[in-house]
Amino acid sequence: MIAIDNKLISDEVIEEQFVCDLSRCKGGCCEDGDAGAPLEHDELDELINNYHIIEPYLTSEGKAVINKYGKYTYDTSFGWVTPTIKGEMCAYGYRDAKGILKCAIEQAYNDGKLGWKKPISCHLFPIRIKKSKQDSDLEYVNYEPREDLCAAACKLGKQLKVPVYLFLKESIIRKYGQEFYDTLAATAAHLNNGGQ
Repeated sequence: MIAIDNKLISDEVIEEQFVCDLSRCKGGCCEDGDAGAPLEHDELDELINNYHIIEPYLTSEGKAVINKYGKYTYDTSFGWVTPTIKGEMCAYGYRDAKGILKCAIEQAYNDGKLGWKKPISCHLFPIRIKKSKQDSDLEYVNYEPREDLCAAACKLGKQLKVPVYLFLKESIIRKYGQEFYDTLAATAAHLNNGGQ
């Protein structure tokens, strides 16, 4: 376990290797789960304020679900989450011509129409963040790939020798800032050199 500020980072974040292989998993993390994508409190406002920009990218099924249940819903286990279509695919998802599940929010961002890329929980996957029940300031930063779904990404990461923290550099900086990432990278380099 690595401690940086009030974050406890699992060793796997620097020890394991991972690179998403969308040609193999087809973006399955956007439909394989117990609920929609977890949302931070400020992301609820992003969905409300920018829905008119995101809406043209949505499928008709996604729009219908959002119109019926709202732009986000509350799950007793995960808190605020995106709604899902039939309990599976995120309502903000769509399939491209190759059958790969993509994010409508991210596509609006990529097209320069939105300044918010997508929920940070999606951007950080396969890192998952859990808050301590005893200390509201303490967060656990864990590496939690899906065993079957992410097998190809774990294999590709090993082939390319890309550690999880490096693959997720952009999202870690987005969540915790450049200084946090630099400290994490320096810690990884130190440990990889035998702690010397």
